[in-house]
Amino acid sequence: MKLSNATLNRLPADIKRPHYDRSAITPGIVHIGLGNFHRAHQSWYLHRLMQTGDAFDWGIVGAGVRAADQHQRERLAKQDYLTTLIELDPKGRSAEIVGSMVDFVAVEENNSSLIAQLAKPEIRIVSLTVTEGGYYLDSVTRAFDNQHPDIKFDAENPDNPRTAFGAIIAALKLRKAAGSKPFTCQSCDNLQGNGDILKNTILSLANLSDKTLADWIEQNCSFPNSMVDCIVPATGEKELALAKDMGIEDDAPVTHENFRQWVIEDKFCNGRPNWQDAGVTITDDVHSYESMKIRILNGGHQLIANAGEMLSIEFISDCMEHNLIGNYFRKVAIDEIAPNVESVPNMTPADYVRLIDQRFSNPEIIDTVRRVAFDGSSRQTGFILPTLRQALQVHSACEGLILSQAIWARMCEGTREDGSLIMDNDPNWDDLKASAKRAKETPIIWLQQRHIYGDLINNEYFVDRFVYWYSLISSYGTAAALRACLGH
Repeated sequence: MKLSNATLNRLPADIKRPHYDRSAITPGIVHIGLGNFHRAHQSWYLHRLMQTGDAFDWGIVGAGVRAADQHQRERLAKQDYLTTLIELDPKGRSAEIVGSMVDFVAVEENNSSLIAQLAKPEIRIVSLTVTEGGYYLDSVTRAFDNQHPDIKFDAENPDNPRTAFGAIIAALKLRKAAGSKPFTCQSCDNLQGNGDILKNTILSLANLSDKTLADWIEQNCSFPNSMVDCIVPATGEKELALAKDMGIEDDAPVTHENFRQWVIEDKFCNGRPNWQDAGVTITDDVHSYESMKIRILNGGHQLIANAGEMLSIEFISDCMEHNLIGNYFRKVAIDEIAPNVESVPNMTPADYVRLIDQRFSNPEIIDTVRRVAFDGSSRQTGFILPTLRQALQVHSACEGLILSQAIWARMCEGTREDGSLIMDNDPNWDDLKASAKRAKETPIIWLQQRHIYGDLINNEYFVDRFVYWYSLISSYGTAAALRACLGH
């Protein structure tokens, strides 16, 4: 059955679906970067509220600033912006149709339609998932990169911007001129202090062209920090076929695990849905939650994925079944990451490691090593290196974390140990590959990438141990290094 409003009541009986009137929904949120994660997470939480008869004035309008976003818009428009969510639980699969999205802005080079949509007074929240590396920050200092070509363009062309942040600023300028209330800017990316980072990017860019507007934004807008969590694989032929097997023809289905978490600061300048009624945690201490999640889950993903690439393992759950990789994750997470993470209510770091172990090991989640290993230049610096720096500073265990950097360096040479090629998998792949190839003769060259490692190259212990692990991998392979780390 082709998914649409008209066919909802004709879907198989076991498929959950909206039992609210979708025609009664009016827009209140624009989400920029509308991919799988958003549709399995924020969109679902809002759908859950609508199922109770609430939040009909908070409908989601999708948006994007990349050419590829137009294809997403076309796919979703054909099915009335409905999405099939397929939960992959070892106990059994289930499907639900989510109906909280009502439109998708036309994707244009100058972002005029997006700016016009954001300027509408009924839009009270603008949320984003633009990836960890999408905020124009220096990967070491975390300072705003005002020399990036996109940023320089937006500073010189503030009314016809290229970036999502430029579009937000242009819309806020129109709202200020019209006397309209501002909107809340809400990051949903895996960044510690994501609201603070979004605020810094918006204000830094606005200051380049209009300091008065930047001051108004700072005084009137809000930027809540949040932690988001749900494992959501990419959609491919298997996922499309799975939806059809369940009786649904959906051009953009989403698969996900049977776990979700969302923790938000209550900083909304123009109202918000009753997120707490949908299971969202509202707290002033988002930092502890996001530190635990980013360091253990996201950091753990990097430990697994790079080793998996080197040993030609395709899926994350298979990495967890692998005797060396699974035990490497467990050892490093418990002995090296958890000691540098604080507890949160009802969850210790050790308990969280056990939870993540179960989630990574879910064989129903077809999550590829390639997806998880993507954009290592952002994910290593955001998920692994902060823990490594802290461990080095307090002289706690960190051998496995250092080994992870040697495995990543070896992976960036572009070949697996069976000789097969690793296709480009990072926005900076060419530079990483060039550094990795030079490091084959002189390993320390890898650590001279100061935009990644900064002053870590001045830490003799770190350098010595990196060279040791890299040399061991080069001579005997990744498996031998993992065995040595595990004490086998």
